[in-house]
Amino acid sequence: MTILEAVKLHKSYGNKFNKQEVLKGIDLTIMQGEFVGIMGASGSGKTTLLNVLSSIDKVSEGMIKIENNEMTRMKEKKLAEFRKNHLGFIFQEYNLLDTLTVKENILLPLSITKTSKREADEKFEMLASQLGISEIKDKYPNEISGGQKQRTSAARAFIHEPSIIFADEPTGALDSKSASDLLKKLSDLNSQLKATIVMVTHDPVAASYCSRVIFIKDGQIYTQLNKGGQERQAFFKDIMKTQGVLGGVQNEH
Repeated sequence: MTILEAVKLHKSYGNKFNKQEVLKGIDLTIMQGEFVGIMGASGSGKTTLLNVLSSIDKVSEGMIKIENNEMTRMKEKKLAEFRKNHLGFIFQEYNLLDTLTVKENILLPLSITKTSKREADEKFEMLASQLGISEIKDKYPNEISGGQKQRTSAARAFIHEPSIIFADEPTGALDSKSASDLLKKLSDLNSQLKATIVMVTHDPVAASYCSRVIFIKDGQIYTQLNKGGQERQAFFKDIMKTQGVLGGVQNEH
């Protein structure tokens, strides 16, 4: 089933005298349960694409549908409601509230729904166990590591069972062990919950956990790779090769 459909997406900044076109007519379809990576050199438009797909930013032209809801036509109030109920977000900088415990941060999206305390606790226990953060549930963000913060952030994104989760460089601030721990957990949740994840990354190791990787160049889709039945290591090599052809991506940090 198609969960996200984007047609002829254009995004420009500036005015008619000084206009910068960042997205140049992108068409994209994402199926339910996919784990999709978006890669490209700095300035290619990958983060802008994630921002417009997730409704953080508006397109200049084009249409975006998530679960047959046309977001590009929604008024701001309805869009905010849709975002709250149907979308999950994992940011590079965690975005946790320092005054709340790990558990309270994770349960935040459910506090604005009609979820019972018992159901909320059950969902929390399941996710905290899968993400390996049960033992730190009563700690505050300043008492835990970067990897634990990002896994808390991931649990918060999954807790209300959104239609789609958008992740913006989720491993960007993590060391390699914490990054691989997080990516393995995301991959497991993607399989077990059939959760749809769209992740922007510059890291080919992170991208190798995806089921499909889309490469953006100069505001357009340059090519894409499907993992299929490949082992992750083989897929990683394919990603590296494509980056080499694309040029300039390996050195971006």
